[in-house]
Amino acid sequence: MGISLGLVGLGAFGKSFAPLFKSHPLVDRIALCDMEPERVARFAEDPSFQDKFDAKDAFDSFEAILDADLDALVIITQPWLHAEQAVRGMEAGKHVYSAVPIVSLPDGNEILDWCNKIVTTAQRTGKRYMLGETTFYRPQTMYCRRKADEGAFGDFVFGEGEYFHDIEHGLRQVAKRRLSSKSGQLWVKRRKKYEERGVISGSMHYPTHSVAGPVSVMNAHMTKVAAWGQGRSQEDESVGSSANYNNETALFRMSNGASVRICEHRRIGTPCREMFSVFGTKGGFRGNDGKAWGPSRWFDLEGGTEVSVNEMRDPLPEDVYAAFEAAREKKSVYGGHGGSHPFLVHEFVSAVAEDRQPAVNAWEAVRYMAPGVMAHQSALKDGELLDVPDWGDAPE
Repeated sequence: MGISLGLVGLGAFGKSFAPLFKSHPLVDRIALCDMEPERVARFAEDPSFQDKFDAKDAFDSFEAILDADLDALVIITQPWLHAEQAVRGMEAGKHVYSAVPIVSLPDGNEILDWCNKIVTTAQRTGKRYMLGETTFYRPQTMYCRRKADEGAFGDFVFGEGEYFHDIEHGLRQVAKRRLSSKSGQLWVKRRKKYEERGVISGSMHYPTHSVAGPVSVMNAHMTKVAAWGQGRSQEDESVGSSANYNNETALFRMSNGASVRICEHRRIGTPCREMFSVFGTKGGFRGNDGKAWGPSRWFDLEGGTEVSVNEMRDPLPEDVYAAFEAAREKKSVYGGHGGSHPFLVHEFVSAVAEDRQPAVNAWEAVRYMAPGVMAHQSALKDGELLDVPDWGDAPE
């Protein structure tokens, strides 16, 4: 017997995931929820959804879907809502998938509070939480985790992750689109309270794409950070507010003794780049310098070898791949953020069905989020060395 899922948020990002979650072989029933009724109607009236959707499972508020008899919720709403909705979902007895980041707010201390609530709620309720961090399932990351398991890196020495995405390269348009929706207008009202307090954000408050690569490959977490900022007064692409710095660069010490450099830059004259590299005493991996989904290079003491995307990517189960292929109408299954989307969907659905911790569980997720908060705080203090909080490893 399969599971039941409620899809919360069917906007620009949510609608790309809806067909994948609906088509997974382990999903028997789908519910739909959005404040904008036309978004629900798009899928409620879709013939391909009728085998798993019933009209009674259409909702126009998060409060309403919380009361539904569903196994899990998939939350792809606006970033400032993620953490609160995830906690409420788990408290209502549902497993939760949340789009990235854990939460996006101007106040870093508030972000850390939500990190703590996510972990403690998952532990107290026994419900599974998964963060939909795309970098975790990029081909490059999957390949490097396999190489790490083989011991091919040796002892880790250094890693770097970077998210170069200029605000004018689509991000400003994303912010405007979000603010034009009903939930976006609610954020405009809430944002004023932060502005009255003089609290503004920073690019490191959304660090998950750059941090997840080195952290997941090394299977270690960040313990200390020194960071610096450059450039002021931009509109933050996640929450529609101003930021202290356009660009923030941080140097971290890892729990395994290695060092990692992380860059979150929003004013930079280069095409969008979202990639990482990792080096050890025996071997190293350098993410490609071009498009993030292109070939990369593995190095050892004898030289370098180019590895293709197909070589790097893990396989999906045959029945899952076939279902996703049909849902995408013969388009490539590996669409979205380096082909990560189908893996994210499969990992959450199978984790719920098998009653196990997903790979990017609550304890892993906060290790992608808290380092950025502390990096921003360090940048505000001109590079002061600060501790990075950690909540330990996930229970079995």
